[in-house]
Amino acid sequence: MHLSLTDITLLIVAGLAAGVVNAFAGGGSLLTFPALIATGLPPVSANVTNSLSVTPGYWSSVYGSRAELTGQRRRALSLAPIGLVGGIAGCILLLVTPAGVFEYIVPFLVLSATAVLGFQTKLRDLVGHPAQLPRARKNATLVILTFLGSAYGGYFGAALGVVLVAVLALVLDETLQRVNALKNVLSAVVGLVTVVVYAIFGPVSWLGVAVTAPATVAGGYLGARLARRLSANALRWTIVIFGTVIGLVLLYRAIWA
Repeated sequence: MHLSLTDITLLIVAGLAAGVVNAFAGGGSLLTFPALIATGLPPVSANVTNSLSVTPGYWSSVYGSRAELTGQRRRALSLAPIGLVGGIAGCILLLVTPAGVFEYIVPFLVLSATAVLGFQTKLRDLVGHPAQLPRARKNATLVILTFLGSAYGGYFGAALGVVLVAVLALVLDETLQRVNALKNVLSAVVGLVTVVVYAIFGPVSWLGVAVTAPATVAGGYLGARLARRLSANALRWTIVIFGTVIGLVLLYRAIWA
């Protein structure tokens, strides 16, 4: 693969933007994927290269949101193995099911997750506020939702952050900034799974990764710092807007592409 100066600039800009978006909400891969396509990579190669490229940005988001992770060490360590298993399950699902089938399901998953976050208060009135839920029920629900969200990420990483924030915020009695920080940890775990799988089995363009990945790292750290400054309501609606746009773009691709 040969990259011109224009290609390199495009990948750096897309990587920076993707890192910021992933730290806020998720869906940054929808910026880097078309950029990789524009450099001449075939779709399959662009997809796996994209997955490897955005994962380092997740880890820098974790570092950038470490203040919001204070007091969540035990929770993060207990959910990380669930995210690992869920990510592996999603990768296996990718290998054994027709891609076309899931392309039609993914947009509705993203839009549903976005709706869950947008109507979080009303849904909590129906299922009960996290502080009022029995501990065993709360823990079981958290494990199940974390597994399902991580499996989604193992199969299709776009909007992983939107999905994880939506399901975690429904169960955890925490500020959205702290939920977002925990989402960064789980996204990093799922991203690590996809890196291992795609690095072994996928047609990766390592030059594309070498250019894009450092930019996502810088963007991820910057995005995590910016997310801290937003109010909970502003952060929630930022994620809802991103999720809605991403879901509609994916729906358009599934139906008309």
